[in-house]
Amino acid sequence: MGPEKEKSDTSIMVDEDEFNRSIVPMLARKEDRLPSAQEDRDPDDVNAHLKVGFDDVIAEPASARTFDRVWICSHATFEVVKLGLYRLLGALLAVPLAFLLGLVFAALSLVHIWLVMPGIRSFLVVLPSLQLVWTSLTNMLVAPFFRSLGTSLSSVHVQHVDQ
Repeated sequence: MGPEKEKSDTSIMVDEDEFNRSIVPMLARKEDRLPSAQEDRDPDDVNAHLKVGFDDVIAEPASARTFDRVWICSHATFEVVKLGLYRLLGALLAVPLAFLLGLVFAALSLVHIWLVMPGIRSFLVVLPSLQLVWTSLTNMLVAPFFRSLGTSLSSVHVQHVDQ
């Protein structure tokens, strides 16, 4: 037995019409449905790093190869399990997670709108007054000290002598 010589490209095609045929009575007619499954649901490539295929995860070097049929079967199994598990977990968790994330972002929006921005605006209103007070205190207390220190140290000369 040797390595098989045939080369083949594997891809999994899921016919949405065939898949949805059993649940059509539960859904509205096709014309009344939400946008099609073929539309791009990530137009801004927010999750481009999650576009992982079999070749990105499993790679066999030329020196260590399985039989071609095993490779094809592994590829098909990987794709079916990845898609099926994603759809199963999506069906179970998508709505509750969307609800929780909606709550989180609603709370963040509320905190930002009603606490953070008014605090920043209030600080910016008070800031010019604080700047005037700070400048006055600096000119009264700190500036005279450093002016006199500079005057007294200006007469000091340092000379480095090599021995």
